[in-house]
Amino acid sequence: AESLYNAMKGIGSDKEAILDLVTSRSNTQRQEVIAAYKSDNSLIRIMISRSEIDMLDIRECFRLLYEKSLYNMIKDDTSGDYKRTLLNLCGGDDDLAGEFFPEAAQIAYKMWEISAMTKVQLRPTIRPAPSVDPAADAQALRKAMKGFGTDEDAIIDIVAQRSNAQRQEIRQAFKSLLGRDLMKDLKSELSKNLERLVIGLMLNPAEFDAKMMRKAIEGAGTDEHALIEILVTRSNEEILAMNAAYKDAYKKSLEEAIHSDTSGLFCRILVSLVQGAREEGPADEERAIADAQELAEACNADSDDMEMKFMSVLCTRSFPHLRKVFQEFVRYSNKDIEQIIKKEMSGDVKNAFYAIVRSVKNQPSYFADRLYKAMKGLGTDDRALIRIMVSRSEVDLFNIRKEFKETHDVSLHEFIQGETSGDYRKTLLMLCGGED
Repeated sequence: AESLYNAMKGIGSDKEAILDLVTSRSNTQRQEVIAAYKSDNSLIRIMISRSEIDMLDIRECFRLLYEKSLYNMIKDDTSGDYKRTLLNLCGGDDDLAGEFFPEAAQIAYKMWEISAMTKVQLRPTIRPAPSVDPAADAQALRKAMKGFGTDEDAIIDIVAQRSNAQRQEIRQAFKSLLGRDLMKDLKSELSKNLERLVIGLMLNPAEFDAKMMRKAIEGAGTDEHALIEILVTRSNEEILAMNAAYKDAYKKSLEEAIHSDTSGLFCRILVSLVQGAREEGPADEERAIADAQELAEACNADSDDMEMKFMSVLCTRSFPHLRKVFQEFVRYSNKDIEQIIKKEMSGDVKNAFYAIVRSVKNQPSYFADRLYKAMKGLGTDDRALIRIMVSRSEVDLFNIRKEFKETHDVSLHEFIQGETSGDYRKTLLMLCGGED
């Protein structure tokens, strides 16, 4: 399964490597490279040699490892009659089926068990700086913004190398010593993405989350992915603090704002999450089995009843409990809960439930995927990039870096370097904390 994945993932978005290859070879050599690349030797070798032996098992391992069926990977990475032949050898789309073969069901069950037993140490990239003098930092920031021109380097070196608690002390010292609002001064001196990033760092976490929710809701079009990401990944305490900050800043409740900008079951899911009332604590084994049975039975009901049952469990139970539920779901349904959500649901409801499952399984991996999607292809979703880099830098950004490298075979540092520029890039790289 790993060899097949490596055979098809290609050279991705490494633009410098492509440019170097194209410009440093003669035309004859380029044609030889193209021919070698197109030959797909590994793909052909494995598909032929395993098609009458264990292709079904390889398919299931592939889907478990990469959360995408071998069928769809072949479909996306090949073409024409060659693709048709490979798909026939593959034998079927496991994403479409959503069910496990017996051996794969045992593997999936075990993987959820391992996930529940694994204690991951969350590691930030930003820690409190030693021996910091908030008054001196406030004076240094004022000096960097005083007179003609702005010393962006001085601002970045202070803001990006302090913890959020230390930044709040600097804000207070700036006001007390200088009688000025640091946030207003920074807004007037910085511009575009650098300004958004620095202001985001200077807000406390609750203020920042409230602002990100406001940005996702206001104006034409709603950023549903941002709403899902924030509400799914924050603790009860963080959500309640965000609610208070939103009410204080915008004079209306966050629940009211969600009601006015979303509708249907998706609105009900968000409202459920914004209560900050998710159960806490370890799994209750008997209840987890009952929850899994109810979810399995709901898969045979009509779509509305199914989605309501999923909401009643996924939006209220603790993450440790949900790990056990998803494990037992494999036993009672012989299905993969992620694939069932993808297959049976659609739109924002599907995205919300899928985000919950991914976060329960491996939250740093979920954020790594969100960062990758924010930067891949043409254009960068800077709002998403800033939101994740700011909010996770003191929580688990080091873990996210590790998952990014393992999943996409390129470091987060390298990706940021290739997709951003100037002082904005410099600040993001400081938050990133290193090259993997």
